[in-house]
Amino acid sequence: MTTTREATNQNWAPRFFTLWGGQALSLFGSQLVQFAIIWYLTLKTNSATTLAIASLMGLLPQVVLSPFIGTWVDRGNRRAILISADATVALATMVLVGLFALGRAEIWHIYGLLLIRAVAGGFHQSAFGASVVLLVPKEQLARVQGFNQALYGGLNIISAPLGAFLYATMPMQGILSIDVVTALIAITILLFIQIPQPERGAATKATFWQDFMAGFRYILAWRGLLIVLAMVMVINFFFTAVESLTPILISKHFQGDAQQLGWWQAMFAIGTIIGGILLGAWGGFKKKVVTAQLGLVLLGLATTIIGLTPPELFWLGLAANTLAGFVLPITNGSYGAILQSVIAPEMQGRVFAFIMSAATLVSPLGLIIAGPVSDAFGIQLWFWVSGITCAIMGVAGFFIHEVMQMEEEKKDLATEPLSIESC
Repeated sequence: MTTTREATNQNWAPRFFTLWGGQALSLFGSQLVQFAIIWYLTLKTNSATTLAIASLMGLLPQVVLSPFIGTWVDRGNRRAILISADATVALATMVLVGLFALGRAEIWHIYGLLLIRAVAGGFHQSAFGASVVLLVPKEQLARVQGFNQALYGGLNIISAPLGAFLYATMPMQGILSIDVVTALIAITILLFIQIPQPERGAATKATFWQDFMAGFRYILAWRGLLIVLAMVMVINFFFTAVESLTPILISKHFQGDAQQLGWWQAMFAIGTIIGGILLGAWGGFKKKVVTAQLGLVLLGLATTIIGLTPPELFWLGLAANTLAGFVLPITNGSYGAILQSVIAPEMQGRVFAFIMSAATLVSPLGLIIAGPVSDAFGIQLWFWVSGITCAIMGVAGFFIHEVMQMEEEKKDLATEPLSIESC
């Protein structure tokens, strides 16, 4: 069996970037579909509540299933999980292709597809994230995180305007079919790539629930992470809805169409590319938590500007949106590098899943509230309140000792017997 030691091999790059490329292609197809579906719902319903429900379908599996998914990932074959997740998305999308081709597609069909994609995506995200630390040397993790964020931004530059063009020139079933093809390509690449498994030793005798509780205890012992999670929960209560309500901001407030939405997403992606490349080349400050907290402050300020921008100054909102895209990969990449570098490889799947579940726990409530509030009081209110909240959380982190010392705290803690065998 291949083990965690392979991550130190000097020849890690060809295998990792081959896998990375296949998953990027699949992501590109998914982004095209996501754009088309969201704009379809926007034009068909013109309702913030509808978009909030659509986002809720994508969030519920993260909140409810992530801890269990992470445990399954740590116990299972990660390549097989990736293949199964991609195949599930392809099959579900094919069903919706048929419904649109027959003229039988309904809003609840789209909700169902989004829910299935979210479940499969939860397995995929957990398995891929847990595999990265086994494929990439620790000293390269921050840079890989940066370039990974830049890749996603680059795909957005292409997928948003292309999605708008395809929506105007192709039927929905044609756009959906692209996602099926890219998923099949990603599966084919996975069939020829070996992904190392973590060394478990005596832990192979542990039951599912022992594994599950080991991840839970691992997080509870990390005080700095618990405080950061509480801050992120506050931010996500508002920010999950910000992303979901953006099409309504464009169509209602700025009086735009699919082309304006495409430019909005493309400029955000340009910012993401620049920020990701900067993090990839720079690696952030020596204390990565400083980079992450500063990113939160700037993200909050940019979002506040968007919320205060009058309808006739679309360019100002676009500039602030680009700034938000720039700081997002720096923030997320820095936090991701902290966690990947200090969490034991055999714990990565379930610990990241617990973190994801906790971080998104309040997001469904935010979506439920944001839709009706925005319909009643205007879409901009949610944006500037979200921005101010994010900036406050970013500043507050600098004054909390446990947050600023979380890297050092966890490095010491990681040497303690918190592994699965202790359960």
